[in-house]
Amino acid sequence: MSRQGGAAGSSGRGARTQAAPEDTTADLGKTIQRLRKAYNMSLGDLSEQSGVAKSIISQIERNETNPTLSTVYRLSRALDTTIDEVLRTRSPRRAVVVGGGYIGLEMVEALVLRGLEVTMVEKLPQPMATLDPDMGERVAEALRAMGVTTRLGVGVAGFGVGADGWVDSVGTDDGDLPADLVVMGLGVRPSTRLAVDAGIPVGSSGGIVTDARMATPVDGVWAAGDCVESFHRVSRRAVSIALGTHANKQGRVAGLNLSGTPARFPGVIGTAITKIGTTEIARTGLNEREAAQAGFDAVAGVIEGTSRAHYYPDGAELAVKVVAERGSGRILGAQIVGGPESAKRIDALAVAVWDEMTVDEFSQLDLAYAPPFSPVWDPTMIATRTTASRVR
Repeated sequence: MSRQGGAAGSSGRGARTQAAPEDTTADLGKTIQRLRKAYNMSLGDLSEQSGVAKSIISQIERNETNPTLSTVYRLSRALDTTIDEVLRTRSPRRAVVVGGGYIGLEMVEALVLRGLEVTMVEKLPQPMATLDPDMGERVAEALRAMGVTTRLGVGVAGFGVGADGWVDSVGTDDGDLPADLVVMGLGVRPSTRLAVDAGIPVGSSGGIVTDARMATPVDGVWAAGDCVESFHRVSRRAVSIALGTHANKQGRVAGLNLSGTPARFPGVIGTAITKIGTTEIARTGLNEREAAQAGFDAVAGVIEGTSRAHYYPDGAELAVKVVAERGSGRILGAQIVGGPESAKRIDALAVAVWDEMTVDEFSQLDLAYAPPFSPVWDPTMIATRTTASRVR
């Protein structure tokens, strides 16, 4: 397959087979020596780690920590108890969350549930940049309905520190925000310095290059997880998408191949799900902007519906958006924002994207129905039917 990690050997309608690149001529011993020099590891330690890719870290972790600045936290596994301790011992009243992605939204919800006044600052004009603006606005409305103050299209310039060394404000492009606690979720990027220093190729997305077996072009070195680039089955491009679902599958493929059992990783389509309060959010494939960037002539349809039959109690409102290729009707992506029991519908649409189904085909699928679970026409089917009227 190509440097993009293409879906060689994958199945399904429209699947394309790509030839694997030949391994570059490299001496594993010399590679290990370069790795040792880069990280000052012992040969014994390295022999246990040379086949394991280093995990990603958040961008804020690359910055030097200001020892005088307290209650500004980067998001990592080790900090959960620290934030909890601050909440218990200092009783902060106002929190600012910087970043409106998946982790930022989860932190907003957690802090609201702990009784704090929460402001979310996002440099982009919408939260959840993986959604189209119209669907992202629905997420912003959900945040405001929870009592969260949203500052969208606003960048962070710095932090104010009180006499006791604790943060007391966040400086932004639009003025200062009072804060007793600041959490920064600025996203992630592949950490590839170890690979670069060892002469292992890094691709256009910033991730380590592998083939479908998760082998790098350097003989004897394998990589998997958030540090590698993946092949996107819709855009046909190399991408860096940090999702645990991808990392787990890639790790399994790498392990099987290392143990002598052939296995291949077929690519990604970026299916993801989260929630904020009672509002569920999901997406798969390409949004309208991504479809245009990938060279598709795309159209989209959006519908509003309910999670249950209209006469059945406690149904939730939801919106479904489907992006399709003009002419062929091929489903390129989809997004869902709605109340409880809405978002997992994305899985059916993810299968459609993966297998290159058309909107007409999806609208005639034999999906399960009973009033407690869905209207007789599921909202996903109505959305594809609506989009079908626009692709011709």
